[in-house]
Amino acid sequence: MAKYQSFQSILSDQITFPKQLLTNYLRLGIEEKELVVTMQIYRFYLEGNAFPTPEELSQYLSFSSQECSKSLRSLMQKQLLKIEEHKEEGVLKECYSLEPLWEKLFTYTPVIQPEGQEFNENIFPLFEQEFGRPLSPFEIENINIWLDEENQSPALIKAALREAVLMGKLNFKYIDRILREWKRKGIHTVDQARQHGKQFRQGKGNRAPQEESSQKRDLSLYYNWLEEDS
Repeated sequence: MAKYQSFQSILSDQITFPKQLLTNYLRLGIEEKELVVTMQIYRFYLEGNAFPTPEELSQYLSFSSQECSKSLRSLMQKQLLKIEEHKEEGVLKECYSLEPLWEKLFTYTPVIQPEGQEFNENIFPLFEQEFGRPLSPFEIENINIWLDEENQSPALIKAALREAVLMGKLNFKYIDRILREWKRKGIHTVDQARQHGKQFRQGKGNRAPQEESSQKRDLSLYYNWLEEDS
């Protein structure tokens, strides 16, 4: 009886993972390290820790916290993992959500991409190259918001990044301001931004000094890249 009870306690302490995750993770572009990180995130969630650090994750894995961070970034870039905020006893806290993964896993239908559709994932390496470091989960989430919630085109996001680099103001708040200003002015493509920049510079020479002074806040939105063809 004692042995039965000890085995029963083992069987009671189990975690259930969907079979589809193990049979379809390759189809979703998930690598093995990312798969086990996903499973550990789910385990931490069930145990009451919804936002485990890379260091906490690595304690139960055979690879380092740096590799954990890389897997977390990759999962977010693939839009299989996201960060959400929730209030707990009046305190705003962050947590990982696997809802994007479950949605893709259980509602998958083959999608034919239209011709000319831009590939979003190459945005993230470009940002990391310009910033000279890996992006944080919050920065990745910021880019995903531009793409998914604000419907910014990847080309326009790259243009805003390039302008921030040229201005020496390489931070997400500045890039976000550029994108919001373009959206406010009805600029949705790089070509529109180029044309608007040319019109701006042509009209600038004919402005009265007071009018020119009143428009100074717009000057940072149009730079040499607007003259380029690529």
